[in-house]
Amino acid sequence: MIDLSVVVSVYNEEESLPSFYAVLSDELAKLPVTAEIIFVNDGSRDGSLSILKSFLEQDARVIIVDFSKNFGHEAAMIAGIDKSRGESVVCMDADLQHPPHYIAEMLCKRSEGFDIVNMVRNSRADAGFLKRWTSSFFYWMTNRIIHEKLEPNASDFFMISKRIAAVLKTDYRERTRFLRGFIQIMGFKKTQIQFDAPKRIAGESKYSLFKLIVLSFSAVSALSKAPLKIALWSSALFGLFSLIVIVYSLIMWIVDTPVSGYTTIVILISAMFSVNLLVIGIIGEYIGFLFDEVKKRPIYTVMEEYE
Repeated sequence: MIDLSVVVSVYNEEESLPSFYAVLSDELAKLPVTAEIIFVNDGSRDGSLSILKSFLEQDARVIIVDFSKNFGHEAAMIAGIDKSRGESVVCMDADLQHPPHYIAEMLCKRSEGFDIVNMVRNSRADAGFLKRWTSSFFYWMTNRIIHEKLEPNASDFFMISKRIAAVLKTDYRERTRFLRGFIQIMGFKKTQIQFDAPKRIAGESKYSLFKLIVLSFSAVSALSKAPLKIALWSSALFGLFSLIVIVYSLIMWIVDTPVSGYTTIVILISAMFSVNLLVIGIIGEYIGFLFDEVKKRPIYTVMEEYE
């Protein structure tokens, strides 16, 4: 019987893996649990797989799931959950920004009956003002769009029970995923632990600003249909604006004052075209997501498993 499954997504982390594995092993040695460590190699192009194989040779707890190519962090986490056998499952990154020493506290929360333990960042040592602001804005905006509210600054560092993992293995299999959001809207008993994320021990973040923007829209679209209602909101806004223009024009006609319409027409047409193109773009994104779901291609493909 496995008490704890630790799922670690790996993408070009050859510099940080030795230190991460050493710290994780030390922390697990302090815990009175039987554990397995599932490394998901997400198409790494460096020497990450060779390092993972060296862990396998010395540690029977290690399992390696090697993807055929890079499928992304979300796919790596769900692949590790699919492979897990533990009564509790922890998902974390290999850069030590998710400190393994919090696993003991997470297990304490699990023993209190919580099915979901979210790790919520108080701060991030290597995050600049722009990244902190965009993260705060994302959660602020998302919680005003979706019906279920998300915990601000929740991370991909979390613990779930075996029954939550069982649900994720059969349901919530969308190609457009936001796993940290899914576990917060499932309705089971949940809690949170605050933590401070240290700097990466090596390498650099795999998420550029553009990738974060794409992830943000994917998250919103996976949790809500509200962006599709922008057409209704904008039509009401422009209807009100048009009514104001009509009333203004009538008043000017009554007082026999000519109305200069060039500026008004240009502004109105430009604004309406901008909104129309925005709505068409949003609809196009949702249609793209539907296209991905209809094709039913696998979320990930495994080239090799090592145990």
